Amino acid sequence: MLRILIIEDDAGASAYMAKGLSELGHVADQAADGEQGLELAQSSSYDVLIVDRMLPKRDGLSVIETLRQTGNHTPVLILSALGQVDDRVKGLKAGGDDYLPKPYAFTELQARVEALARRPKSGGDLETTYKVGDLVLDRLAHSCRRGDTDIPLQPREFKLLEYLMQHAGRVVTRTMLLENVWEYHFDPQTNVIDVHISRLRGKIDKGFATQLLHTIRGAGYTIREPSN
Repeated sequence: MLRILIIEDDAGASAYMAKGLSELGHVADQAADGEQGLELAQSSSYDVLIVDRMLPKRDGLSVIETLRQTGNHTPVLILSALGQVDDRVKGLKAGGDDYLPKPYAFTELQARVEALARRPKSGGDLETTYKVGDLVLDRLAHSCRRGDTDIPLQPREFKLLEYLMQHAGRVVTRTMLLENVWEYHFDPQTNVIDVHISRLRGKIDKGFATQLLHTIRGAGYTIREPSN
């Protein structure tokens, strides 16, 4: 369960997010303007903040900048109708951790919120080994094994698998992969993800009794332990 603060002046949009997150088992508080949102964020402990960029009384970027200046490092997902690259850069420079343009699919909002909550806390060390079922990825040795089988991976395949395993059990969207594995902050209308997912699946799943890498139609991909 995550505790989430939604700072959004559109009452309908805020209620929609809160309802969806609550149905997933999370606790979602709501603030209707920047000043109220900043007060709640400073006075309570949250796992993730969802902050609309354009807010009354105090805009979203100002809220984020103030939090960062006062030592609050709670992960922030910025929502905005301003989706150009320059707008995203401004949001990230202000201290945001992720940026989701409007309109958005709730499944992507969910995936991004849960991914932010799984990130190491500020100043913490990244895990060096990831394990899903009998699949083990060693970041330091730059090696991959499934059971007793060594699996050779190309650099991009390794980075893709590393990102998927960091978010094991969660849906990872195409946008998240483009931005975090390929570092594209836009969709170049390419099938590069499909090609690499197919190659990766052939290496880590083909010939093994259980499948770990799954395509979630209309949402993205997930790697998870086989269910009993």
